Amino acid sequence: MSNSPTKFRPLLKWPGGKRSLINDILPLFPETFSRYFEPFVGGGAVFFSLLPTRATLSDTDPDLINCYIQVRDSPRRVIATLSKLENSESAYYEIRSRKPRTEIGRAARLIYLVTLAFNGIYRINSAGKFNVPYGHKTHLDVCDKERIYQASAALAGVTLQCADFESVVISARKGDLVYLDPPYTVAHSNNGFVKYNAKIFSWCDQERLARVARELSARGCKVVISNADHESIRDLYHDFTMKRVHRPSNISANVGARSRITECIFYR
Repeated sequence: MSNSPTKFRPLLKWPGGKRSLINDILPLFPETFSRYFEPFVGGGAVFFSLLPTRATLSDTDPDLINCYIQVRDSPRRVIATLSKLENSESAYYEIRSRKPRTEIGRAARLIYLVTLAFNGIYRINSAGKFNVPYGHKTHLDVCDKERIYQASAALAGVTLQCADFESVVISARKGDLVYLDPPYTVAHSNNGFVKYNAKIFSWCDQERLARVARELSARGCKVVISNADHESIRDLYHDFTMKRVHRPSNISANVGARSRITECIFYR
């Protein structure tokens, strides 16, 4: 299997997405590999650039994985449902408040909200509700048929799971490629790294991830990890090769206030 890149766009914009780092990440992958595992798939920028023929993708967000499953298996039904939704402020807040009863409805709602949300942000509050305001992008078509069909073709034959990363990669063996991109923050000041991860991906999870990464490497897997450029993380992967990468921060709503930040990629 070759890892020559393609130009498929991710279906969804997702927090921590790696579209801007594709040219830094892909060269670290082997020329050939057996199977591809990505347990923190999110928006899937790396997967959609790589397009491996044998892949297992997972995440712990059930709505995200359901969306990929419905797009993979029933793109026409997703398009038919999405095409009925209106791009307006009133419609957005009405749809945001809904709890669709069908899996197709849940998938269409997620695509709709991420497409029209302010700054394309996906954010869930402590009550588990999507709470991003309307982005006033009235020029956008909420149903990009070509993008959905393209994503469906890319996901054909892919195994999709809603599960913890450790259980997903347990079957990875020699010759497989595993890309690990856990949730992390780039806001390090005032212990931003610690505070963020305590809620989203704890330090215990980070330690467990490092242990699993070493176990995978010992089995003969190629392992690549994206993570924060933080002293504690660098220490955690002291025996991996490290590459520091730079990208623009997309956190601030004010484009002029965005700065370049650093992240680390560890591999072996």
